[in-house]
Amino acid sequence: MELTVISGKGGTGKTTIAIALAELAGNVVKVDCDVDAPNMYLFYDGTDIKKEYFYGNKKAVINKNFCTNCGECEKVCRFDAIKNNTVNFYKCEGCGACTLVCPQKAIQLKEEKSADIYITKTHKGIISRAQMEVGSDGSGKLITVLRQNGRKFSHENTITIIDGSPGIGCPVISSVTGSDVVLIVTEPTQSGFEDFVRVMQLCSHFGIPVMVCINKYDINEKVTEEIQAYCRDNNIYVAGKVPYDDTVMKSINELKPIIYYEDSRANKAIRQMWDDIKSYIENL
Repeated sequence: MELTVISGKGGTGKTTIAIALAELAGNVVKVDCDVDAPNMYLFYDGTDIKKEYFYGNKKAVINKNFCTNCGECEKVCRFDAIKNNTVNFYKCEGCGACTLVCPQKAIQLKEEKSADIYITKTHKGIISRAQMEVGSDGSGKLITVLRQNGRKFSHENTITIIDGSPGIGCPVISSVTGSDVVLIVTEPTQSGFEDFVRVMQLCSHFGIPVMVCINKYDINEKVTEEIQAYCRDNNIYVAGKVPYDDTVMKSINELKPIIYYEDSRANKAIRQMWDDIKSYIENL
């Protein structure tokens, strides 16, 4: 069973919810697919039992021995990545246009390391994660590898919690594709509502069952009701409503999952939501 937690925008509390659910689920496999800002591992003391390099991008490389300084590559580059016959790796998108126009065939596209991939063992299960290189972009291919690594440690009765990327781009598509169910974490702001609708439509396109968590629901109960009305009209299950709680910030600062703060209102709401999620999953 793969449960993917995503959000239409950053800052909704997606990772906080994902970690809390992983703790409530017990010894689960965790996959941090939010590769541009991976932070799930910070909440655990663990040991990296495997590390490998990920090559997801290609960059243009000019062989100065063959280059005649004709400047054709600079003319055709639409990313302003070539100046004075020198490639700026941070700007190069690896499109290959320069390789096509070079009369001396002095330019090649070479694979570049874009991330380190880790399997981290903790006392609460495995975390599959990555650390991007400076200037590298998160890719769907990298996220696919992370999910495949997580599946190596799962079995029939294992729950895998996936912390997906925010938004609706390629990393999100790779995070949700093939998942058994998706939990969308949203917030009652206008941008939060509109981005929730976009990512919900994305999941619907791929035919993935969707649940919704309205986080910090009491900061704007009017928009919360609009979200709930939208969910009722579109037959979307609202798994839980989590109130605003200053303890959440304390839990983040102390790198301690929110469910371990007994007096926390958010803790109580998330625990109730987890019970409702389990019931919903059983009836899928």
